[in-house]
Amino acid sequence: MIITNIENIPGRTVTEELGLVQGSTVRGKHIGKDIAAFFKGLIGGEIKGYSDLLVEGREEATSRMEGHAKDLGADAVVNVRITTSSITGGAVELLAYGTAVKLSPANG
Repeated sequence: MIITNIENIPGRTVTEELGLVQGSTVRGKHIGKDIAAFFKGLIGGEIKGYSDLLVEGREEATSRMEGHAKDLGADAVVNVRITTSSITGGAVELLAYGTAVKLSPANG
């Protein structure tokens, strides 16, 4: 499955638009990561625990979006976007969405 944030796939033509597909996950903070983040905030720098949490969340949301596209029989998802939003003080939602499409065969 091709997943991209551009509108077109080079060398391919969109033959059918199947509609919006999405996948999301809600991730919560861990008290240990909060304590580490507090101390890291005092001295500055990347808060690795939170960075890892967001990477895992983006991967899960994208995987769920891809599953939704496969259920529709898509060859690709174009115009993919990923957003985040705070649910509560301790949780964040990551949402991946795009347009599921069918493609012409590859050239050559």
